[in-house]
Amino acid sequence: MESNYHTLKRTDNQLLVITHLSQLLTYVTGFGGLLAPLIIWATQKDQVEGMDAHGKSILNFQLSMLIYSIISIPLIFVVGLGILTLILVAILAFVMPIINAIKASNGELPSYPLSLNFIS
Repeated sequence: MESNYHTLKRTDNQLLVITHLSQLLTYVTGFGGLLAPLIIWATQKDQVEGMDAHGKSILNFQLSMLIYSIISIPLIFVVGLGILTLILVAILAFVMPIINAIKASNGELPSYPLSLNFIS
């Protein structure tokens, strides 16, 4: 006997906002900005409507910022522009989660600039 049971996803904009703002843990712990959204996304992507899209955007952005930071370190010694790049990465990594948390509270999809598409 087959069941026609379909899982219904709940709408939870507050959890989406928390997921975006959890990226700011990087400034407190140094590494929580990648782990916290990853855990929230992995556990809630099937229960919360929109969590899959928001979570993928957040993880792609965090991985992109990590790569840009790693690339910037040798540029400090070679060209000297690495410091400027690190400052720009830090500003983007601080401002964009706040902007996208506001978008998530309004029910909009996130948009992160310079984000490479690792998880699709």
